[in-house]
Amino acid sequence: MDTDDTLLLDNQLCFALYGLSRKMTSLYRPLLKPLGLTYPQYLVMLVMWEEQVGTSESTLLGVSVQFLGDRLLLDTGTLTPLLKRLEKQGLLTRSRDSSDERRLCVRLTDAGLDLRERAQAVPVSMLCKSPVAPGDLLVLQAELMGLLKKFK
Repeated sequence: MDTDDTLLLDNQLCFALYGLSRKMTSLYRPLLKPLGLTYPQYLVMLVMWEEQVGTSESTLLGVSVQFLGDRLLLDTGTLTPLLKRLEKQGLLTRSRDSSDERRLCVRLTDAGLDLRERAQAVPVSMLCKSPVAPGDLLVLQAELMGLLKKFK
């Protein structure tokens, strides 16, 4: 690549990822609207369903906000307003850990658990909306997750 080309927008990996992320988020919007969720709220719920469904003893108390932030690559300043809105919607509760008051735990309510069933159709609907073959999407997802792990 010529040094004059390094600052062209179309030559920036970050722009390709940013543009694709925005496009994917816009495709999710109409699918999540009936669930009453924004895309970032959906991501929180995905982690909560993953952690709380098939409940083990450790998740009966919920998961820590720090765990959610680490899992979603979000800081608490971004995550806290999301959790407050989900709590206001009645989908989760936030409470202090009785063994460590500094630790804030999040737990799904029955309504939050029930929402999982309605959300089951979202990934399938996204596959149907995609202009890319499902097998190619799986390869791309694996490559992107591998790349993301290298940056952690």
